Amino acid sequence: MKLMKVLIVLMLVIFASTAVLASEGGNSRKGKYLYKKNCKTCHVEGAEGGELTPLSKTQKQWDRFFEKNKHKKAPDAFQRFSEKDLKDVQQFLFDHAVDSDQPETCG
Repeated sequence: MKLMKVLIVLMLVIFASTAVLASEGGNSRKGKYLYKKNCKTCHVEGAEGGELTPLSKTQKQWDRFFEKNKHKKAPDAFQRFSEKDLKDVQQFLFDHAVDSDQPETCG
């Protein structure tokens, strides 16, 4: 009986920690929508920002871009997004980076 209680507590701890980790990341599907709606106009071949898709960087490079770079060439571009929206876009780019399990363009 005691072992059963320990297992139940352990399962609850694992579930709670998984839920916390999931909430810290962004929503990749929403990020794709936001990227296509807000970023793609400047980031297609021949446009002002040059072509930029998830395949343009590795996962580590995308993380560094959002942590340090913050869109240096056009810093105002990030100001229209909430922190949550930026996490969503970052998650989309990270999930589909060139070295990810599911590399893709933004369609």
